[in-house]
Amino acid sequence: VAGIPHAAGGVPLVHAHLGAPPAGQRRRDVLPREAALSPGMSAATEFIEKINTEYELLHRAFEYQFWGTKMALSSEEWSVPELTRTKAEMESFLASKEKLEQTRALLVTDVTDDERKTLKMFERTFGCYIMESPVALTLREECMKIEGALEDARNKMTLGATIGGEFVELSSVGLRAKMRVAPEEATRRACYDGVRTIGDFVTANGFVELVKARNAMAKSLGYVDYYDYKVTQAEGFGKAALFDILDTLETGTRPLMVAARARLCAEKGEAALEPWNSAFMMAGSITRQLDPYFPFEKAIEQWGRSFAALGISYEGASMSLDLLDRKGKYSNGFCHWPQPAWLRADGSWQPTVTHFTSLADPSAVGSGHTALTTLMHEAGHAAHFANIRQRSPLFSQERAPTSVAYAELQSMFLDSLVGDAAWRCKYALSRAGEALPFKLHEEDVRAKHPYEVLTLRGMLAVPYFEKALYEMAEEELTAEKIIALADRIEAEIQGGKGGRPLLSVPHLLSDEASCYYHGYVLAEMAVHQTRAYLMARDGVLVDNPKVGPTLRDAYWRPGNSEAFLGLVEKLTGAPLSGDAWVAMLQQDVEELVAEERAAYAAAAKAKAGAPTAGAVELDMRIRIVDGDAVIADTEAHAGDFLATCAQFEAFVSARFPRGAVAA
Repeated sequence: VAGIPHAAGGVPLVHAHLGAPPAGQRRRDVLPREAALSPGMSAATEFIEKINTEYELLHRAFEYQFWGTKMALSSEEWSVPELTRTKAEMESFLASKEKLEQTRALLVTDVTDDERKTLKMFERTFGCYIMESPVALTLREECMKIEGALEDARNKMTLGATIGGEFVELSSVGLRAKMRVAPEEATRRACYDGVRTIGDFVTANGFVELVKARNAMAKSLGYVDYYDYKVTQAEGFGKAALFDILDTLETGTRPLMVAARARLCAEKGEAALEPWNSAFMMAGSITRQLDPYFPFEKAIEQWGRSFAALGISYEGASMSLDLLDRKGKYSNGFCHWPQPAWLRADGSWQPTVTHFTSLADPSAVGSGHTALTTLMHEAGHAAHFANIRQRSPLFSQERAPTSVAYAELQSMFLDSLVGDAAWRCKYALSRAGEALPFKLHEEDVRAKHPYEVLTLRGMLAVPYFEKALYEMAEEELTAEKIIALADRIEAEIQGGKGGRPLLSVPHLLSDEASCYYHGYVLAEMAVHQTRAYLMARDGVLVDNPKVGPTLRDAYWRPGNSEAFLGLVEKLTGAPLSGDAWVAMLQQDVEELVAEERAAYAAAAKAKAGAPTAGAVELDMRIRIVDGDAVIADTEAHAGDFLATCAQFEAFVSARFPRGAVAA
């Protein structure tokens, strides 16, 4: 699952190398078929187990290559050619016409309800990958080669800004973080110019050719274009239906966007509308004031405590976290699963192994807040996929036919808690243990709430850009015209150029994440609808032990066996709409402050009467790594989560002394 849209925002157990599965896990996947099957199995169950076992092996091989290459691990075992090969093998398996025919033949026999459910999911999945056209298959291979070379080049790109006459190397995340807090406009402008160079680089290093190849492949299969192909595979409805939904949101929030930009200009001056100034003008000083209450080294502990209080369990999973930014590392956070969760034929439970990464710089102002938000987001993905209990790993893999919006709803719901007054009262603590004061939270609300619509518009800009991009005539696709298109879409959707240039969005390059961003928009609609439902039911979200089991049973257990829109309606009792989101954007700031004050007071009262916080139990092994190095591991602490956090804190404090905080 691709990273969080508004912040920088997955890792196996190790054997010989970080990223390699333990010997026992690797060997189990290649046991002969007879070892996995029992006498007396039906023909349908034998077929299901054969597909499950073979897919699991191919999935793991690709995902470990994905991790090794994206994290720039040192072993020669990880390479772009191997990444391309293992991905092609996995997709070839999923694109087997023979397997689809066998599935359909079994579906007309006398099978059990469980067998039918799994076979129907096989039918959907194989249907997403089968390409009838030999031309499409050739173009698909070409796409993978271009994409691999482009992403490899992008990861090795020298990126940074000239500040004070000297070039400072920074990742895209680092550049955008500095834009938010640097007091000197010249520094912010230099960082923006640095981020802009990504567009020039990718369009000169294969992106133009990749767009052409993707479109040619999709059109050879009968789709309108590549965007239509991607959304149909993932969501089950086409591009036209998707933009019917998005157009309603775009039209409905345009007046709010115009008003917000006019307000920003009136309050801060016309210069506040410049892309390198907007984020700083809206919240730069607040970000600095909040920073002491989000110490980076405490982020893992606070995430764990918060999720445990919500009643969330990871069902025996193993998770490795690579949180720190470094040269050569993939420029976006993500959460992937080299080992999907599933129930085997003998009834045994296979828990997940999770790959989880972000790009934090603990010396940067705001890094702790970003880290916590990212942890809540990506760990939300991890909790979701750890709790899928179905009869095949194909129910719990993150690619089509798993809905993008379905996957992102879970993570975005949980990261939304970080902005709540009640959550901050309990978990936004300084190094001295002092809670973030409500007065500062109120200042944050007053500074940001009038401009929340600009975040929505920034999210909308990405799908509108990709829609227009893949609708361009092939002869129009040049580097210059793509760059001009990106600037035009920013102006049309955001009202002017944005602080994150569209061509710097890493999702555009990756097959898994391209034509994906609409999922964040649909998910955010569902987040607000789900929050409204739970608040009406329980009156509280933070530390509500009913929340985890509700999400588990309503959203997580089914995996991709049920449609996203149906799941939301089944839980909330209403079809998905943007009503709750727009209502939040329209809420009067005084009314919101009053609500937040009451929530903070209630949380403070509950905290004062609560027993001293004890052990954190998430039912999960956690490893914290930095590239090839292991920083901390719960297995080395007899499963003690807090002891593992303490080891991580010591590492961060030694490597990033507090006096070395960057501007």
